[in-house]
Amino acid sequence: MFRIAVLISGTGSNLQSIIEAVESGILKCEIGAVISDNPNAGGLKLAEGKGIETFFFSGKTTSDKILIAVGENTDLIVCAGFLSILKGKLLEEFHNRIINIHPALIPSFCGKGMYGLHVHQAVVDYGVKKSGCTVHFVESGVDTGPVVLQKTVDVLYTDTAEDLQKRVLKEEHIAIVEAVKLISENRIAVSGRKVLIK
Repeated sequence: MFRIAVLISGTGSNLQSIIEAVESGILKCEIGAVISDNPNAGGLKLAEGKGIETFFFSGKTTSDKILIAVGENTDLIVCAGFLSILKGKLLEEFHNRIINIHPALIPSFCGKGMYGLHVHQAVVDYGVKKSGCTVHFVESGVDTGPVVLQKTVDVLYTDTAEDLQKRVLKEEHIAIVEAVKLISENRIAVSGRKVLIK
């Protein structure tokens, strides 16, 4: 069976969406591990409650430890609100097999320092009319990998960053499951920066 590892840093709401999709049969895969860089991440307790093996790693060797933890039987690594930057051999071993969800429409409002509420505040301050989320493959640059899919929301004149975050998060829950499903069904082809959905 297609096996994934999920990387988190916080409450694990995207993880929850993945778990629900697995339990309902929407996703035909197994969550082999949940890994966090935050020992107090709520998503760790969520995973433990479902009987999923959990790990906590932090520091400069996080990527190396993740590579060991996921092992050879992992088909896809899913960064679902994971704040540490992945690097080194992990990226080589899992080339085009690590995805991340970013809370904006890449290439806008992304890169260093653009995470969480900072992204939504920047969107609101700039005054754009559309925002959303992007699932992309992870490479050595921050938020620079090929885009798998995107979901959009309207940015309202009255929006606060918190208002926008709530609406985008709903789309994240849909997008992350959709991306895992496409990849697990071998319906994604990558050519350079372009991603074909079969």
